[in-house]
Amino acid sequence: MNKSIKLIAVCFIATLYTFSVVAQDKAKKIDQLLSKYNEYGQFNGTALVSENGKVIFKKGYGSANMEWNIPNQPDTKFRLGSISKQFTAFLLVKLAEEGKLKLDVPITTYLPAYPKANGDKITIHHLLTHTSGIPNYTSAPNFFKEKSRNPYTPEELVKTFSSLPLEFTPGEKFNYSNSGYFLLGYIIEKVSGKTYEQYLQETILTPLKMVNTGYDHSEIILKNRAAGYEKQGKKIVNSAYLDMSIPYAAGSLYSTVEDLYLWDQALYTTKLLSEKSTESLFKPYIKAGGGSYGYGWFLEEAPNGDKAKLKIIEHGGGINGFNTIISRVPVDKNLVVLLNNTGGTILGEMNESIRAILYNQPFNEPKKSLALDLLDVYSENGAIAGTELYKKLKKDPTFAIKETDINRVGYVLLQNGKKKEAIEVFKINVENFPKSGNVYDSLGEAYLADGDKNLAIENYTKSVELDPQNEAGKKVLAEISK
Repeated sequence: MNKSIKLIAVCFIATLYTFSVVAQDKAKKIDQLLSKYNEYGQFNGTALVSENGKVIFKKGYGSANMEWNIPNQPDTKFRLGSISKQFTAFLLVKLAEEGKLKLDVPITTYLPAYPKANGDKITIHHLLTHTSGIPNYTSAPNFFKEKSRNPYTPEELVKTFSSLPLEFTPGEKFNYSNSGYFLLGYIIEKVSGKTYEQYLQETILTPLKMVNTGYDHSEIILKNRAAGYEKQGKKIVNSAYLDMSIPYAAGSLYSTVEDLYLWDQALYTTKLLSEKSTESLFKPYIKAGGGSYGYGWFLEEAPNGDKAKLKIIEHGGGINGFNTIISRVPVDKNLVVLLNNTGGTILGEMNESIRAILYNQPFNEPKKSLALDLLDVYSENGAIAGTELYKKLKKDPTFAIKETDINRVGYVLLQNGKKKEAIEVFKINVENFPKSGNVYDSLGEAYLADGDKNLAIENYTKSVELDPQNEAGKKVLAEISK
């Protein structure tokens, strides 16, 4: 080997070694981060992180089944919730590419039995982008209490919302709605002549060898399936039963972090879909929150120190007992997947910290959630004792006040009939997050449940002012203001 070739080889090996050492260091930091979240009762699940398209970290934390003490592993199967929507969107774009349907025609073209008064105004594009105006069926009063345990055919469930008045003119604005994606699954069946599950399997899962992904059925024995749990303060309970015909194309899939990595990698190729069609999934069609919405994906920008902002493509999911997120940075082919099986938690915060590690940026260390300590005291000792504990703990730097956790505690109290205690908990959120429309909405709901109509109106009004997209809040406000 001559000297120049030898020098090139040495440099190449040295570069590979450097990359390996850096990746190992990042993996160590990610592990330390998630281990601390697990210790604090905020993450029980599995994580996978890839950098430049290569997996640098995957690991399970806590239990897939707490009764048998079975640990979470990279091949543990979790219910995905709304991450399912990106698969549904892909299938629609695939059918459009094949000329089997058009995205810009009324949905009555493919669903002739759908009420024309609404259906003639709504296109598939509206459904894909949550701009249809169709009320969200999972937000209907007492939906989870009265309907979520019962099996429905797609046709039967569509009839529960198809004749309801639209919340706004289709295309006018974004309002997240499971109803739209449920309808998309039904359209897939009508156009393809196959069940949603069959078409998904043949079009995506089999070609990509995603053997650990599928449509979840409670009655089927599924190897390595995680059980779903919910947190009630520091207490863990089995999650409520949900018939999986209910989420359907809006949220009924299960998968593993490893299979979602296969999915992520496939989206960089033209194996299943042309480049142009793939790009259509990730266009910013409508403003949504602090970013935009494409077809089944949220599109956002994230800071990267003093460098240009990073374009993020991601989506979360929540379903009884499970909370999930998949977050992609296409420019660097970076990926974070977090699948959790103890109900709602702060996966967004964890995702941001992991991204900071990948880009060598500072991040906040995990803190205990003050909400976990509050629930037991408010439940057992009442409002005065709970508020005294809050005043004490908020001064402790090892604790953090987290909006979603506090909100969850408030609703547990409300559901248990502890209305005064719930009001005090929701007040904590208002005090700490005065620019969040959601916290006023929750406080308004608690006041209404407690019979204080004036304070309910005051808080719902503030909520709608801060969050003009709060259609449910507007409805309640209109009703109680009569």
